[in-house]
Amino acid sequence: MTNTGSSLKVAIAHDYLTQRGGAERVVLAMARAFPGATVHTTLYDPAETFPEYADLDVRTSWLNRFAFFRHNHRAALPLLPFAASSMEIDADVVLVSSSGWAHGMRTRGRKLVYCYTPARWLHQSSRYLGDHPGFLESLILFVLRPLLKLWDRRSAREAAAYIAISNLVQDRIHAAYGLDSTVLPAPWPDTRSHASEPMADVEAWLDGRPYELCVSRLLPYKNVRSVVAAYAEEPGRRLVIVGRGPEEDALRELAGDNILFLQNISDGQLAWLYRGCTALIAISYEDFGLTPLEAASFGRPSIVLRWGGFLETQVEGVTAVFVDQPTAEAVRVGLAAVDAATWDPDAIRDHADRYGEDVFVKALRDAVDAVVADRSPRT
Repeated sequence: MTNTGSSLKVAIAHDYLTQRGGAERVVLAMARAFPGATVHTTLYDPAETFPEYADLDVRTSWLNRFAFFRHNHRAALPLLPFAASSMEIDADVVLVSSSGWAHGMRTRGRKLVYCYTPARWLHQSSRYLGDHPGFLESLILFVLRPLLKLWDRRSAREAAAYIAISNLVQDRIHAAYGLDSTVLPAPWPDTRSHASEPMADVEAWLDGRPYELCVSRLLPYKNVRSVVAAYAEEPGRRLVIVGRGPEEDALRELAGDNILFLQNISDGQLAWLYRGCTALIAISYEDFGLTPLEAASFGRPSIVLRWGGFLETQVEGVTAVFVDQPTAEAVRVGLAAVDAATWDPDAIRDHADRYGEDVFVKALRDAVDAVVADRSPRT
């Protein structure tokens, strides 16, 4: 735990640390903002999340004793409210990083929730689980969702204040909970500071040819299937996909020889991929969308969906090409537009710097100070 004042205890709470995603990077930024803060989470799998967590004091719920759930957090969804509610955090302020569960952790102090979105599993189940969820998932949704929504709403109302990652999420928080919030964009991951670590196998596969990059969890709403389908019609192009998820096997079956899948790579290897790519492709339904900002920090443009957070963080013709639909044909049109445009890497990097970690840390510390002083940062 740490403080903004001389004796203030601040702790961090997060849903689960079982993957390498944007939210897990944001938690690391929070930990750097409040050095020494304990990190509380329902599930923690050190092998599957970022190695920096090994240097933090991570405390877990009873659910973490079950290896199956550490490796399959989606299967634990019905249990996560109980696991979160069983955790009590001794702190003056608990900085909650959540998209649905950690806001239910208990404390005698005050909770400041940094919200990526109200739980997709409860409020956007078809988009999160896909059009054809399994029998068990469908049964759980039918039986438990009304009770879980009550728990979710009650937990949200225990917070002293809410911060939304984007304007879209701000509206969603109000719709789901009737709460006001302020908006604080997440910082792009500081991958740029890492020295490049070339990957010999990737270099051999590329054989000097240019490539595009897709950094994404392989979930239905990420629309990676459409990106893969686009490259089936573009055999002369190369695509590197970095990520893992439930759709991995299906995507590998669909992919041709011009697509390479990678996962669990180091930040240095990711930095090398960003520095060498022609563009990033991100046509997912994102409430914010960190990877185009990460690409922009390297001076690389992106192809993004004209939806959600991308509309707030990307500038058409300066940092990105927008496509109107998450389809293979739209991706192909976007690729042609990237090829035809003249990009200014310095202008792209300058835009990314508006979302740097220093900006985020200052605003977050100010928000904690406001909660402590009982000055709500809501608008």
